[in-house]
Amino acid sequence: MTDGPILTSERLVLRRPRLDDFERLAAMWAHPVVVTHFGGKPFNREDSWNRLLRYVGHWQLMGHGIWTVTRAGEDVHIGDVGFLHGERTGVPPFGCPEAAWSFHPEAQGQGLASEAVACALAWADEQARTGADPRFARTVAMIHPANAASIAVARRCGFGIFGEAAYKGETLGLWERVSG
Repeated sequence: MTDGPILTSERLVLRRPRLDDFERLAAMWAHPVVVTHFGGKPFNREDSWNRLLRYVGHWQLMGHGIWTVTRAGEDVHIGDVGFLHGERTGVPPFGCPEAAWSFHPEAQGQGLASEAVACALAWADEQARTGADPRFARTVAMIHPANAASIAVARRCGFGIFGEAAYKGETLGLWERVSG
């Protein structure tokens, strides 16, 4: 099992989540702009704490997970990006890792999400190419159809829509990307 590798891009560092990320992570998930397409209700501290534990636990149990995104040279949480295995009520398992990303409002609209997702996908492609983790031959993302920013990130990163899923009373778009 692993804590996850450190990845870098032109402007970003993707590293494993740490306890000292909690306050920034909790603030992000409590922000109305961030949760608009995640049920619309700000997450409380308990929800955010459980999210942090889920992020760390994914690396330990699944060998992949969510990275904390920081700007290069600044070790401050600006977002989350990576892969998860969601066991959701009413949504059949995808049979592959699910890509996920979210960013603080002040980090949105600067191309940082696309850069971070592309960085994570390059790592995933390497896992598939080398056979280290063949599950990464395909990744899926669930995106609310009104989340134009996330849809744009998905498209820029090579995802295409392939279906829909009903989850928590909402119809979400299912997007997929084949490793390349």
